[in-house]
Amino acid sequence: MSVSAPSAAPRRLRPRLRPAAWPFWVVPVFLALFQVGATEGAAHRRWDHGGHQAPPATPLDALGLALLVGGPAVLLLRRRYPVVSLASTGLVTGLYFLRAYPYGPVPVAAFVAILAALYAGHRLVAWAGTLGGLGVYFAVAWLIGVDPEQRGLSANTFPVPRPEMAEVLFALGWALVVLVYGELMRMRAQRSAAAERSRAERERRQASEERLRMARELHDVLAHNVSMINVRAGVALHLLDDDPEEARAALTAIKEASKEVLTEMRSVIGALRAQDESAPRSPTAGLVRLDELAARARASGLRVEAGTSGDVRPLPAACDLAAFRIVQESLTNAARHGGPGPVTVRAHIDYGERELTVRVEDDGRGAPGPEDDGERLGGGAGLRGMRERAAALGGSFRAGPRPGGGFRVEAVLPIDADEERA
Repeated sequence: MSVSAPSAAPRRLRPRLRPAAWPFWVVPVFLALFQVGATEGAAHRRWDHGGHQAPPATPLDALGLALLVGGPAVLLLRRRYPVVSLASTGLVTGLYFLRAYPYGPVPVAAFVAILAALYAGHRLVAWAGTLGGLGVYFAVAWLIGVDPEQRGLSANTFPVPRPEMAEVLFALGWALVVLVYGELMRMRAQRSAAAERSRAERERRQASEERLRMARELHDVLAHNVSMINVRAGVALHLLDDDPEEARAALTAIKEASKEVLTEMRSVIGALRAQDESAPRSPTAGLVRLDELAARARASGLRVEAGTSGDVRPLPAACDLAAFRIVQESLTNAARHGGPGPVTVRAHIDYGERELTVRVEDDGRGAPGPEDDGERLGGGAGLRGMRERAAALGGSFRAGPRPGGGFRVEAVLPIDADEERA
């Protein structure tokens, strides 16, 4: 019987520098500096792109600078309160233009707020707020606006020029571009999340089906060979004195059958890897037995130093068992592959607030070979088994040679994984 272990390790994705993954303050700070710097440059421009003299604008004062910084500052709320952020940036941008300050990249903060609202699922608010806000702004600008030629001579608090049709269409076009782009970004994120859920579900189903198949094959192999062993053992006992040759043949058959059973069990159990360990008959394996584990390793010839740090406390069963098994397998690998001479192993458990860090280092000269990466039964499930234990809890796992010699195993396990899955 050929058995292949289902891969439970999660697919490794290349890290992507997405804005959603940045610290929440990066975009507001960048936009504040960009808007102030670019608008200051625009304030000193005397000619427009057509070679004509630019219309006079209200000089940048303290209120203008406050509005330039206020829009990006409100974006600090975009992830927790996207609707408030959208309304506030729209109001700040509208006041800036009503004051007729120099044109610049002022609407960028409002664009970011629109995208944040769409990405958060507030589609109706984003569309109605953006288009409605533009309508209100142009209506107010038309009612209180002055002629462009008199813009610099007006003493009004809001010396905004009356909008022209080209300006209305230009603003509406940009708003539609941002809204459509935000919708596309939102749909892409939804498709990506749905594909990830579908992939995870498909992998879980495939792993379950593979385990069921292996369980059936293991049952068939054991039922056949163990039954044969039982029968032949009875024959050997019965004929041991009367017919030694027949007894010898029976014992030879028992030897071959037991060898086949062991081979099949190694392949299947190496793939199943410690299923149904939540209700063991012996005392539950956990970090409370770390000293006992270290003592057994010292008895085998290793020099073991075990220690803990942080707030030592009871752990969820799955996390506690995984940490114990990782330390256990690491000690086995150190004894098996550490090379000649005494090998020193340092096992350290760090109890963090939400994560448990397991680190095992040795100064041996060897390292586990490819045949030990989860394929060999003796002493544990190998590196692949440790990696799968960490991945099953949503943690991370690293293993490799240490600088200067030896081998290091490090696993980070979420302490609250059980509660989050409940």
